[in-house]
Amino acid sequence: MSTRQPSGRRWLMLGLGINAHACVTLGLFGLPLVMPDVQRFFGVSLPVAGMIANAPAIGILFALVPWGVLADRRGERLVLGLGVGLAGVFFAGVALVTEVWAVIALLALAGAAGSAALVGGGRIVLRWFRPPERGVAMGLRQVSYTLGMAVAAFVLPPVAWAHGVQGVLLVCSTTSLVAAVLAALFLAGPPLRVSRAGTAPAVSPYRQPALWRVHATSALQLVAQVVVGTYGVTCLVEVYRWDGVRAGQLFGVAAIAGAAVRIAVGRWSDRTGLRMAPLRSLTFCALAVLVLLVAGAVTESWLGPVMLAAAAMITVAGNGLAYLAAGELAGPGWAGRVLGTHNTVQNVVALVMTPLAGVLITSTGYWAGFAAGLVCALLSLPVIPYRGERSVHGERSVRGERSVHGERSAHDGSRPP
Repeated sequence: MSTRQPSGRRWLMLGLGINAHACVTLGLFGLPLVMPDVQRFFGVSLPVAGMIANAPAIGILFALVPWGVLADRRGERLVLGLGVGLAGVFFAGVALVTEVWAVIALLALAGAAGSAALVGGGRIVLRWFRPPERGVAMGLRQVSYTLGMAVAAFVLPPVAWAHGVQGVLLVCSTTSLVAAVLAALFLAGPPLRVSRAGTAPAVSPYRQPALWRVHATSALQLVAQVVVGTYGVTCLVEVYRWDGVRAGQLFGVAAIAGAAVRIAVGRWSDRTGLRMAPLRSLTFCALAVLVLLVAGAVTESWLGPVMLAAAAMITVAGNGLAYLAAGELAGPGWAGRVLGTHNTVQNVVALVMTPLAGVLITSTGYWAGFAAGLVCALLSLPVIPYRGERSVHGERSVRGERSVHGERSAHDGSRPP
């Protein structure tokens, strides 16, 4: 990899990736913020409304790896421009139908198309930034999800109140189309020497146990994020009698705070040169918040809304570290496929847990859904491959096991800077 990169240009490329991911996030992940409106509009039960709101995950599940392969071969410009643009078209199509099956099908297609942004943005970080800068860069890239959710929280509930679910879908369509045009016009490949560093290794990175553990860690920790993100607003409306707009605003503030935390975590990761050790510390923080959230939900006290906001912030804070670790273990030549697989695993969890959590909440209470997230986060602790982790600054930690980042060297041919 080149030792010098045109700093202004690489940040522009990152900004285009962030913009594409943030804009498509409104439609891919923002619909749970208006789920009470979805439930009323279609006249369905809470679990079915949860399936509608998370229907994009069905398409994401099947499309991430193919988008990753295409990105590895053709680059981010084609992938982001085509995928995010098609997502905008499908969101507009959803606004024209009312049958539940058609809504789910079109939202799934939108998810399949828009998932291109989940892969392309991560490759920009790996291809344009050196390892000691990637924590902050990936933190900023992961903020794209948080930024999109913050905009969704402040914009979508008022739009739903004024113009209904159809108005929400048209907003999602417009933002996606604009982002796709910008990506198609201005995204470029990295400098030549950086591109050559992305040659795919002959050996699959999946021969490393650490990569499987990174995937598994993210899958377990995602459960709490899914439950809080999907049913948090509905909990505030049904249990605490908040109106939907006010509940959405609380999650919007939490998303903004979460964005700041992600960037700080990325900076922390770059300073230490580690990815998994900071993730482990964040997991302990998340466990404490989830314990208090369960307690607040059981007692229906003020602790519930406060901890919902805190959980919405802390449960997403470590996503960027796991995502970056997976990409670094893969090496640039395998990054698209591995990051696509990483997100596929997460979307399998989201797709399965959304209706299960809805049934659990309906039959037992919101505390039970939050407790499920707590248990899974606790189970993730021994899975995190933090022991013996090698610093990206070239220093091995004091722990005795093989390095997460050291294991990648045989696969991507990279050396610590």
